Amino acid sequence: MGTQEWRDEKDVRQAGELVRARAAIREQIARVIVGQDQVVEELLTSLFTGGHCLLIGVPGLAKTLLVSTLAQAVHLSFNRVQFTPDLMPSDITGTEVLEEDAERRRSFRFLRGPVFTNVLLADEINRTPPKTQAALLQAMQEYQVSAGGQTHALERPFFVLATQNPIEQEGTYPLPEAQLDRFMFYVTVDYPSAADEMEIVRSTTVAARATLQRILTPAKIRELQALVLRVPAADHVVKHAVDLVRKTRPGEPGAPAFVKENVSWGAGPRASQYLVLGAKSRAILDGRMAASVEDVRAIARNVLVHRIIPNFRAESEGLTSAKIVDRLLEETPT
Repeated sequence: MGTQEWRDEKDVRQAGELVRARAAIREQIARVIVGQDQVVEELLTSLFTGGHCLLIGVPGLAKTLLVSTLAQAVHLSFNRVQFTPDLMPSDITGTEVLEEDAERRRSFRFLRGPVFTNVLLADEINRTPPKTQAALLQAMQEYQVSAGGQTHALERPFFVLATQNPIEQEGTYPLPEAQLDRFMFYVTVDYPSAADEMEIVRSTTVAARATLQRILTPAKIRELQALVLRVPAADHVVKHAVDLVRKTRPGEPGAPAFVKENVSWGAGPRASQYLVLGAKSRAILDGRMAASVEDVRAIARNVLVHRIIPNFRAESEGLTSAKIVDRLLEETPT
């Protein structure tokens, strides 16, 4: 993408709109959600690239409230599905029903499921069998649902946030690596600080509830997502992203020794794509007109953690994929 093409008047105006929208969205979310600034930033970064997020956190950290508040602030429709062992694919995508009209003519009609929305919260996605997981993940990848020999398109933007409880693993169906790869970001939701927890308790134990202003529309979000794709990323930025990803693969000649010793499988090419896309989104949200190496490194954890599979040796020594990514960044100069 040439600099002249990017810096036309429309692009510069839209870039200013995006920066102002980011500030306004964060202001609205802060009226309901206390703290979690980093999580909000990561969600916005992925939203404006059209990527999906996997949220990891213990119960009670307001993940559902955060997602519904974000959807309300950006004027997007929102549905939540509680994933359970008996959930069927049709419970997510929808089903066909046989109807009879006044003249006793019968026909099938498709009843849309909760996946037909702009923002879908898949709560505890690992509590449902792989067949149901696959139904959602197919919609995430192809932005459409097939039923009764017909294809039904999903409305854009379509943004999936799936949650997993990191504590209770009994009775769960972990997502296969190929399905994990469909999620752009791995977002960790931590406990609030003492000061934030005081404010949470203070603000949620009273009768008053904040009302939110709607900042954007679905059409405007689609425009801004297209703008993010036009943000320039120089060759050295793309090369740094690709180098990071290739170094996670133990079979690569240039992989560090600690990766060859502790990793079973590294990240695929989709990780390189998401690193560059996320860097573009992070840059333009911050008001900068080009992605940088620092942007790539800032989101490397979010993109790589769920794509690196530690081997038995690493697990026995408590070496997690997050620690592997941190060490990889330390040993990879800018």
